[in-house]
Amino acid sequence: MSFGINRYYVNCENHVIVIENNPPSSNKFWRRVLPTTAILFVGTAVVVALAVLKPTPQTAPPKTAPISRVSVVFAKPDNASLSVKSQGTVTPRREIDIVAQVGGKIRRVADKFVAGSFFSAGEQLLEIDPRDYELVLIKAKAKVADSEQLLATEKGRGRQAKKQWRDLGNHEANDLFLRKPQLNSAKANLAAAQADRDRALLDLERTRISVPFAGRVRSKSVDLGQYVTPGTRVAKVYDTSRAEIRLPLTDRQSGLINLPQGDNDPLSTHLPQVTISGTIGGEVYEWQGRVVRTDASIDTNTRLYYAIVEIVEPFLVHPDVAQVPLVVGLFVDAQISGRTIADVVEVPRRALFKNNRIYSVDEQERVLLKHVQVLSTDKEKAWIKGDIQVGEAIIVGGQNFLSSGMKVKPVPLQTHIENTSLRTASTD
Repeated sequence: MSFGINRYYVNCENHVIVIENNPPSSNKFWRRVLPTTAILFVGTAVVVALAVLKPTPQTAPPKTAPISRVSVVFAKPDNASLSVKSQGTVTPRREIDIVAQVGGKIRRVADKFVAGSFFSAGEQLLEIDPRDYELVLIKAKAKVADSEQLLATEKGRGRQAKKQWRDLGNHEANDLFLRKPQLNSAKANLAAAQADRDRALLDLERTRISVPFAGRVRSKSVDLGQYVTPGTRVAKVYDTSRAEIRLPLTDRQSGLINLPQGDNDPLSTHLPQVTISGTIGGEVYEWQGRVVRTDASIDTNTRLYYAIVEIVEPFLVHPDVAQVPLVVGLFVDAQISGRTIADVVEVPRRALFKNNRIYSVDEQERVLLKHVQVLSTDKEKAWIKGDIQVGEAIIVGGQNFLSSGMKVKPVPLQTHIENTSLRTASTD
C-alpha cells in the first residue's frame, strides 16, 4: 500500500490538466500511531521478560551484632583503714610577748637573750636596774615597823583603860574609853603598810624578767642600757614543749578519721596518729604527732574542718632516729591514720565515671549501672562502698561506649583486687 501522492494528466482542448489524488487523513493517523505502539509493545515485553526471568533472591539469616569485650576487675569487700593527707604550717602552741611591768634602765641581759636562743623555765633573761625599787622597799619596811609599834601601843593603852574602868567598880564601859577605835585604826595602818611593803617587794622582783616555761626567743625589742617604761614589749617568745599544726579537711576526709568532739568524747583516748614530714636543708625528716582537737566551727568561706595536730618535744634532737628540731613556720605534709571501715572495695580509679558511678557485669553478662559512695581516691586507685557483692565484675574504662543492659564479654584486667584485712591506704 502506497501512501504517496497520485498525479493524473488529462489532455483537454490542447490543455494538459494535472489532477493530484491525496490519500485520506486516516493514513496520516496510522503512520503516527503504529511506531509508538510498536515501541510500547517492545518495551513492555522486555520488562515482562526481565521480571519473569530474573533470579529469585535467597533469604539470608539476620546478622548478629558483635559483643563488646570489656576489661573487668573482681571486687572483694574487706576492712580497710584509709589514711588522709593534708598540709599545714608549724606554729607554737603558746607564744607570748614579754612586757616590762616596771620602768627603768636595763642593767643586765642574759647570754641567751638573743633571737633563736633556747631558755629554761624561770631562767632570768634580763634585769632592770633595781636600786630605785630597793629604796622603796626599805621605806615600806620602815613604815611597817612604825605601824607595828603603834598597834602594840594601842593594845597596851586599851588594856590599861579596861583595868581602870574595872577599878571604878563598873564593868561596862564605852568603846571610846576602851580605845577600840584607836586600836582598829592601828591595825588598819599596819595592814596598809604591809601592803606597801609587799608591793615594793613585788616591783623589785619584776625588775628580773623571766618566763614560766621553757621556750625560745623569736625576737627581741630592747637591749642592754635601754630605758623601758611599764608596758614596753621587750621580746617575743614561744613554748618549745609543744608544737601545733592546723590541718584543713574536707567533709569526706573528716568522715574517714576519728576526730575528737569534746573533752568527754570517749574517742579522746584513741586520738588519730599523724606522721609529719618536711624538708630541712634538702633532707626530708619525719615527726610523730596526734590530733588533739578541732576548731570550734567550720570555716564559713571554705566550708572546711580544721584539725589541730600536736607534737610533743618537737625541738629536741634525737640522733637515734635522725630527727632534727622542728622549725616554726615550716610548711609540712601530714598523713593522718584513719578509722577502720567495713566492706570497702578497692578499684582502679578508671572504674569510676561521673564522680560516683560504676558499671558492673551480672551473671547474664549484661551491664549494670550502680551508684557508690567514694570514700577516697589517689592517682591510680579509688576506695568505694556500696551494693557490691564478693567477686562482682567491675568494668574498668570505656564507660562512654556502654549502657545499662548491654551484652558484653568480660575480660579480667588482673587476677583480683583484694584488700588485706585492716589495710592502711594513703589517700589525698
